[in-house]
Amino acid sequence: MRVHETKRRGATRARKFLPISVHHLYNTPMDDQTEGSAAQAGPKTETQTDIDRDELTQLDPAYTTVLRIVAALTSLPFIIGALVLEIADLLPTGAIIAPVFLIALMLVLRLPMRRYQARGYRLDADRLRVVRGIWFNSDTVVPFARVQHIDVEQGPLERLFDLATLTVHTAGSHNASVHLPGLKHADATDMRETIRRAIGKEEF
Repeated sequence: MRVHETKRRGATRARKFLPISVHHLYNTPMDDQTEGSAAQAGPKTETQTDIDRDELTQLDPAYTTVLRIVAALTSLPFIIGALVLEIADLLPTGAIIAPVFLIALMLVLRLPMRRYQARGYRLDADRLRVVRGIWFNSDTVVPFARVQHIDVEQGPLERLFDLATLTVHTAGSHNASVHLPGLKHADATDMRETIRRAIGKEEF
């Protein structure tokens, strides 16, 4: 009898000092219910995100061409460097120029389209929403009450394709400036005046 009582006491003490990670194994039914609930809630969030995406206005298609020109100009020094190393014959033929050319091709053809599709905006009566990002999504909402001033900027390439960048400067240190490129110049100026009129109404 004493032997059995000793074994029972030892088992009770062992259960009291079980590690937390092992103790959770006894709660698998609750975990399964939690995972099931999360799985049911998941599609709703994704559907909501798709609806929000559908409500966004896309940028001007010419913005893709601007991005491709910038990517080509950025890739050009690397292609020239790869050609120089290829002519020096330091490695087997094609060992340098082939991968560099393929990467440059992806940066010029594929990436600009992905960036264009990942960007969008929505202008409401009291706020501006800007969405961007391929790997890291950024969804910024700017209430007009926090806007200090608005700029419409054009670089050489943007001027060539009649595009502009709308920059909204807000109060505060976090996201103090929100940039929206790829707009038609006329659309950017119209948005600037719309936001200015909304700010004027709020002040009065």
